[in-house]
Amino acid sequence: MTSIVEALGVHKHFGHLHVLKGVDLSVAERELVFVIGPSGSGKSTLLRCLNRLEEPSSGSVTVDGIDMLDPRTDINHARQRIGMVFQSFNLYPHMTALGNVTLALRKVVGKSRAEADALGMAALQRVGLADRAGHTPGQLSGGQQQRVAIARAIALEPRVMLFDEPTSALDPELVGSVLEVMRDLRQSGMTMIVVSHEMGFARNAADRVVFMDDGLIVEQGPPAAIFESPTQERTRAFIGQIQRH
Repeated sequence: MTSIVEALGVHKHFGHLHVLKGVDLSVAERELVFVIGPSGSGKSTLLRCLNRLEEPSSGSVTVDGIDMLDPRTDINHARQRIGMVFQSFNLYPHMTALGNVTLALRKVVGKSRAEADALGMAALQRVGLADRAGHTPGQLSGGQQQRVAIARAIALEPRVMLFDEPTSALDPELVGSVLEVMRDLRQSGMTMIVVSHEMGFARNAADRVVFMDDGLIVEQGPPAAIFESPTQERTRAFIGQIQRH
């Protein structure tokens, strides 16, 4: 399988804090990789190093053939290939759903307003919100705002999507609609790396589950192996703990 994302020996220090301690992660095209682990294990930092929202202290990151750490890489251009959805929706409150989705298409990609609007509407259609295109974020539920944020990312036609706790700010009854959109993306062949506590979704949708603890990948494998028969003590303890809740 060709890797579309390749991180090798990634370390990240914040001052004296050593958050990533030599992480190797390879993700194949069309794969859905779920990253789990206790708080502070480095999951979100790893995601942010993949698109250089954080600068790795050392190591290498290649996404879709682009060396993300090469000083000559046009990082804004490279980031168009890597959609990112955060815990907080980061929408502009004064702009409509469509305006939020089309902003980068116009400002970064240079599409005309008509082109950007057509692509933006198609992206909103994919997340089931075409009828909300004219609404501002304040007129939308949290789940709808997160789906607009996903539409904004997929409108740029990225090769890889990164999700950092996409449902943790949502009320429980709104989580399903966001997971549904992620499931559809998965079926359309999008490569996805997801950091989340939605273990049911991980079990049903992931190709591979990666367990991180203390800045390292401790264990990885198919969901059934990780959730039902983990080989490492730390993984067993973590899975045992989340299953008790």
